[in-house]
Amino acid sequence: MSDSLASAEWDERYTTYADRMPDDAPSAVLIGVAQGLTPGTALDVGCGIGANAIWLAAHGWTTTGVDVSQVALDRAAARGRHAGVEVRWTRGRIEDLAVAPSDFVVAHYPALRHSAGNDAQRALLGAVAPGGTLLVVHHANVELEVAKAHGFDPSDYVSHDDIVGILGDDWDVTVERDRPRDVPAGLDGQHTHDDVVVARRKP
Repeated sequence: MSDSLASAEWDERYTTYADRMPDDAPSAVLIGVAQGLTPGTALDVGCGIGANAIWLAAHGWTTTGVDVSQVALDRAAARGRHAGVEVRWTRGRIEDLAVAPSDFVVAHYPALRHSAGNDAQRALLGAVAPGGTLLVVHHANVELEVAKAHGFDPSDYVSHDDIVGILGDDWDVTVERDRPRDVPAGLDGQHTHDDVVVARRKP
């Protein structure tokens, strides 16, 4: 899917479901991981309406938020201004952007499309600086038919296992499956557990 088609798709989602999307709080997983790191540069891939990027910026990180949806980024920018923090908001797909390697790269429930060359996975890993940390969170135990009913076919997208499978010996990897969420996610509260990958690129 091209950048323009992906943008149109997600702009429509953020417009159509605006009244059903919560004014979300930052991820508890992100907070736990970030508190063990020294603030530096951070990249939030698929930042949505900006909760995680704003939290990072408020806690000393020089933060960039990336998303394909301009509708989402406009909401994120407004929230950032209200919070009094500075975040660089960038529209595009991670595989199409030239981003400087960051000390902390996060991706929560990323809608990264499969490709023959694993472009999205490689771009995500390539965005992590030597000695930096990658955090990727996916919904666990996704029911295929329920997802399709919401217009989302998981088989089209990079999964938890795809990320784990591409991490080589130059990474220290921690995997947590079926981590319970404090608050269910999803338009119908259908997501109650997460699969989490924390990987540190060796210097």
